[in-house]
Amino acid sequence: MLTPAATAILLFLAVIFYILSFLIAGSEVAFFSLNVKDINILKTRQQPSFRRIVTLLEQPKTLQATMLVSNVFVNLGAILVTNFLLNQWMGPMELSVGFLLLIKIGIISTLLVLFSEVLPKVWATHHKVWFAASSSLVIEIFNSIFYGISKRIIRLNERVGKTMNADQSSYADNSDLDYAIDLLPDHEASVEEKQILKGIRKFGDTEVKQIMRTRMDVSGIEFNSSFHHVLKRVQELHYSRLPVYKSSLDEIAGMLQTKDLLVHLKEASDYDWHGLIRAPYFVHEQKLIEDLMQEFRAKRIHFAIVVDEFGGTSGIVTLEDIMEEIIGDINDEFDDEESINKKLDDYNYIFEGKFMINDACKAMKLPADTFDQVRGDSDSVAGLVLEIAGEFPQVNSTITSGDFTFVPLGINKNRIDKIKITIHPSLPVN
Repeated sequence: MLTPAATAILLFLAVIFYILSFLIAGSEVAFFSLNVKDINILKTRQQPSFRRIVTLLEQPKTLQATMLVSNVFVNLGAILVTNFLLNQWMGPMELSVGFLLLIKIGIISTLLVLFSEVLPKVWATHHKVWFAASSSLVIEIFNSIFYGISKRIIRLNERVGKTMNADQSSYADNSDLDYAIDLLPDHEASVEEKQILKGIRKFGDTEVKQIMRTRMDVSGIEFNSSFHHVLKRVQELHYSRLPVYKSSLDEIAGMLQTKDLLVHLKEASDYDWHGLIRAPYFVHEQKLIEDLMQEFRAKRIHFAIVVDEFGGTSGIVTLEDIMEEIIGDINDEFDDEESINKKLDDYNYIFEGKFMINDACKAMKLPADTFDQVRGDSDSVAGLVLEIAGEFPQVNSTITSGDFTFVPLGINKNRIDKIKITIHPSLPVN
């Protein structure tokens, strides 16, 4: 017979095993039921448990293997300890071996089904974020312990899969590729070269909407303008190509290439310049830039009008915009070097209202999808602030969302010209 102290220790171990089994079984449901929106929200949170969830989900196959292996060992421990206790408690009853076995199977099966299957999975289904956060530390510990075993299981599974299906090929996901690029030593690839490699990697998945210049940034020429006004407008803007519109930018008449004006500079102010207008080329917002670049090359054009699902003008996209996705910003002699977009310190930034959200995330060294949950249909920082505020804000008012604070610094009529973004100091930045 066991002493009371030994019995208490075994009872404590049994409770620990069942609690661990409860957390592991529920976390498997909680972690893998998180959708993209849930993960994007977690990326903007500062709590360590939320950061652990994001980190663990970066290697989902390894995480799932760890959970399965951990669950096997924990359940085995729970069975052994429970069986030992039942033998001690039921031994004096002098029951037959068969009846005793049936009782133990019934009790252990009930405990396992209740605490390792039904309760945790039901709870995790209805409270997935809370459950994942609560169990993240335990899962991280088991992931560290069984990481090597999990990796071997994954490799074995991939080898079996390749044997059964010769056409199946394993590939690294985007995050793994980016991580591999970052691991390249400095003598093999500079920081700029690593950025180019990442640009090439994501090139095939980038849509026109992500790189276009929004309608707010588009400058054009009104169709009924005089030749004198056209020349003046070209001199002011310094663009090589300009859209020509009639009543508004939603009614594009064509595109004017400024080099076509060179041979007509001495013409009278009433010269009919409309014959120089070239046919516009329209593309949809969701078109992949990889396909657009091929079309630009085939048609030998550098400029397209971007339209939305209703046929309205969303903005413009140029060959230069596409190239910048790979090699970074391209500045010419007319680019404004005194942009108000600037970094004050690691946690404070000032951006123009028309600055693109994706570019702002890049400047703050945050994931491009950081604001996807709250941005709505907005592409600019000003639009993001309006989405979050739900109304037009006042100058120097404070708008808070997650781990970010937005302060409009300049408003011109119905436009937010300048915005300060503050990252809460507890949020890690690269």
